[in-house]
Amino acid sequence: MSDKVNEIKNVLQHFNGTEMFYSMPIAKSKFTDGLKYLAEVAQCFWLITDACVIGNSLKDKSYFITIDFKRLSEEEQHQQQCEAVIIYSDGNDNTLKTQKYVSTDFPLDKLRLFYVDNTLMLPSEY
Repeated sequence: MSDKVNEIKNVLQHFNGTEMFYSMPIAKSKFTDGLKYLAEVAQCFWLITDACVIGNSLKDKSYFITIDFKRLSEEEQHQQQCEAVIIYSDGNDNTLKTQKYVSTDFPLDKLRLFYVDNTLMLPSEY
């Protein structure tokens, strides 16, 4: 695991609550300090945008949405014809949507986020 990945994981653990909310007007959503940090250091504003847009589109199906990014193993990549997936669920293992990504430069192999009340956040910020 690279030093950058270790640093990102370590810093993300220290976000509890948020002092600021950042607007995502395209999705009529907002996101927290921890996600602003992640977007900047991992250059993954695409992830924040996708999660907010899709989370917003699913809010009629569930008030509480878990968002799980997962980089697939080589075997899974071959089977599913993509490098990574994001699975949106209701928190009770009921999948609402699966989004495939043919390629990604996101540095983490997995990440869980929550989308609640039009707000995207890290679990520790809930």
